[in-house]
Amino acid sequence: MTEKQLSKKLKEIPAYLVPEIIDYIDFLLKKHGSNKGNGDFDFKWESGLTEISDKFTSVELQHKSMDWR
Repeated sequence: MTEKQLSKKLKEIPAYLVPEIIDYIDFLLKKHGSNKGNGDFDFKWESGLTEISDKFTSVELQHKSMDWR
């Protein structure tokens, strides 16, 4: 579907459905990611467990994560 076709369909949508469509678009972007990124990995999670590093090793955490699955 082209941008022109999508725009045409969006204009046909009743105003009361627009918030639902926006929610759905946000859901899809979150689920599948955005194509606008450069493809690099995101390391925002790095050092996220430093507060428990004195209690568990990385190997212990890996084993724990396997138990949670």
